[in-house]
Amino acid sequence: MSPRPEASLAQRKRQLVSDELTEAALQSMALKGFDVVTVDEIVATAGVSKRTFFRYFASKEDVVVRFLSDMGDGISAELAARPGTEPPSAALKHAVSVPLADCAAHSDRALRVVQLILRTPALHARFLERQGQWHEDLTTELARRRPSAAAPDLYPQLAAGMALTAFNAVLQRWSDSDSAEDPAELIDRAFAVLAPALDADAAR
Repeated sequence: MSPRPEASLAQRKRQLVSDELTEAALQSMALKGFDVVTVDEIVATAGVSKRTFFRYFASKEDVVVRFLSDMGDGISAELAARPGTEPPSAALKHAVSVPLADCAAHSDRALRVVQLILRTPALHARFLERQGQWHEDLTTELARRRPSAAAPDLYPQLAAGMALTAFNAVLQRWSDSDSAEDPAELIDRAFAVLAPALDADAAR
């Protein structure tokens, strides 16, 4: 047997352990509070050793940072997968809608995690810090989608910022309403405001 399947199996196993640790950590912190929960409680909930935890994460805060990094990577990947001929407003709306739809579909768990991040100053600061990377990645992808634009071009940076502002506003509104408001409806309303500017500039 070639070593490739073994490597793939090991990778899947590591991802499974990482996912279980992330879920246990986020839900424990959401229920009890970030400052209260200890690594010992997290590993007990996940059914792994403390040594295993530190093999994957440097600290309990690192769990949240990794979660946010994965969310940002997902938004960028969704944008990259959209057709190049699609209007920028539609492509960006789709990209930021995916994690919002996921939150709505799993609101019983996701709401607690989102509220934890938005309402814990240290975690909210890390959330905003990670969005700096999200903004950079979206800017790069938007620039790639318009190779004929003259340089230097402010559009990609501004468009990325507008999309993330909409994402943040909807996430905050959803969190404040305790999931009573529909993220899909909110993002539709947000992009109805943004679309004229996004698409008009892209056409120039």
